[in-house]
Amino acid sequence: MSSDKNFQGYDPNAPGIIGNNIFGLPFNTENAKVVIIPVPWDVTVSNQSGTSLGPQNIKTLSYQIDLFDIKDPDAWKQGIAMEPISDITLKKNNEIREKSSKYISELERGLNPSSNDEMRLILQLVNNECNALINEVEIKALKYLDQKKQVALIGGDHSISLGLIKALAKRHNSFGVLQFDAHADLRNAYEGFEHSHASVMHNALKLEQISKLVQVGIRDYCEEENSVIENNSDRIKTFNSRSLYSRLFEGESWKNICDGIICELPENVYITFDVDFLNPSECPTTGTPVPGGFSFEHALYLVERLVASNKKIVGLDVVETGPGNLDGIVSCRILYRMILNMLN
Repeated sequence: MSSDKNFQGYDPNAPGIIGNNIFGLPFNTENAKVVIIPVPWDVTVSNQSGTSLGPQNIKTLSYQIDLFDIKDPDAWKQGIAMEPISDITLKKNNEIREKSSKYISELERGLNPSSNDEMRLILQLVNNECNALINEVEIKALKYLDQKKQVALIGGDHSISLGLIKALAKRHNSFGVLQFDAHADLRNAYEGFEHSHASVMHNALKLEQISKLVQVGIRDYCEEENSVIENNSDRIKTFNSRSLYSRLFEGESWKNICDGIICELPENVYITFDVDFLNPSECPTTGTPVPGGFSFEHALYLVERLVASNKKIVGLDVVETGPGNLDGIVSCRILYRMILNMLN
């Protein structure tokens, strides 16, 4: 996709140039092989606000990355670029988030919002705007896919993933989803929000093109979600945190565990990475941090084993990045390493 002329005079050993694109790279969305779509949206977040600032946080901290990768030193030369972050989307998010917070507060007080005209209107507004955002992401993604580019998303709450997943469903007859997450996200319209961050996998599974959902690191989910998992064992495979750590504590290697996870996936795989998969010490300002979790290295090893098994990454996202400095440092590196693996 890219050529040497795109980085003539560019020194990958020098400090990251802030005037360049993400990671300090000298590419744009025209000449890059991978295009990142930033989505500053956290309208339905039910715990800590601030993941709408995740895309800017990731970009800002990305200039500190060293590009060299020992497994593929030249992968970045294929080109990675990010679209500008939409001020319009962020402004709309902030306006609607103020209303959705009021609605959620009513729920948490035990009140029935459906008995209140104002609350009903807020719910309708949130559902309409979230649906419009998902459609906007889908349209953007399709544009780049039709240009034979690879696409990644950064958020933003987890609901945004559906836009890219829907786009890929229009270009692939079948693919699986590998979900790194502390939560199952299988609730049906959680809190009444059709596109809740807690409902993204429920919504994704409505697409017949998704042949398998493989979840890793799940450790905070409800009885209803557990029933969905048990009743759809042919399509959903969940490796919950407790069972994974039991196997590790009893002496099984992470390599063996990863190979078992990978065996559950089809040839084409979409990776959705909610950073709350990680131990909260690595992502303290994420939307819904959960004690326990795994490390950056656990995740990277699994992704690398996936690629080594000749599975193809058809798209990816990194979501629920909070505004904290450490969150940005960790998330931009997860994003970069996963993109390199997708390029492979």
